[in-house]
Amino acid sequence: MRENETNSLRKTKTLVGMAIFTAIVVVLQLMAGVIRLGPFTPSLVLIPIVIGTAIYGVKAGAWLGFVFGVVVLIACITGTDQGGYLMWGVNPVVTALICLGKGVACGALSGLVYKALHHKSQIFATVLAAVVCPLVNTGIFCLGAVAVFKPLLLSWAAAWGEQTGRGAVDLVTYVFLGLIGLNFLIELAVNVVLSPVVVRILKARLQ
Repeated sequence: MRENETNSLRKTKTLVGMAIFTAIVVVLQLMAGVIRLGPFTPSLVLIPIVIGTAIYGVKAGAWLGFVFGVVVLIACITGTDQGGYLMWGVNPVVTALICLGKGVACGALSGLVYKALHHKSQIFATVLAAVVCPLVNTGIFCLGAVAVFKPLLLSWAAAWGEQTGRGAVDLVTYVFLGLIGLNFLIELAVNVVLSPVVVRILKARLQ
């Protein structure tokens, strides 16, 4: 009887914890353009995804990534994300697949990395998971965009080249400097610094 009560309590705590992390993902993604570090607006939404998957497992990471993808997709459909809105107008099916796919993949793969390595070192496992999450998220987006939305990207590259005074810009240069840019590096650094600290604190409290 006591074992059943313990399992029930553990499930309840997990559900409550996942509900909290889900809410945090939604709020951080909705505030993505508000949070600023100097001239940059890094997205912090991947941090709770990494922390959630480290604490609650791979399925939790996939779920949180899915929620992240849904919020991004809604922004694309409604026009809150202007670039995503243009992509939606060109090919809504692929846009939806990219938004949801990159979210689920970054959460699940970071969870798999943590699961494989946390027995050796919790901090090392969390750091690698924090690296994998943004890399997968950005990588899938860029690959999908180049594969399906190349004409749109070329028009963005031309506009970016004029705005920055670079003139004609090839697609590779635009993807790495214009589309990804320094924001990604800042997001990666913040993710790597904060995620291990929070995971360590929460793990200690939950034990």
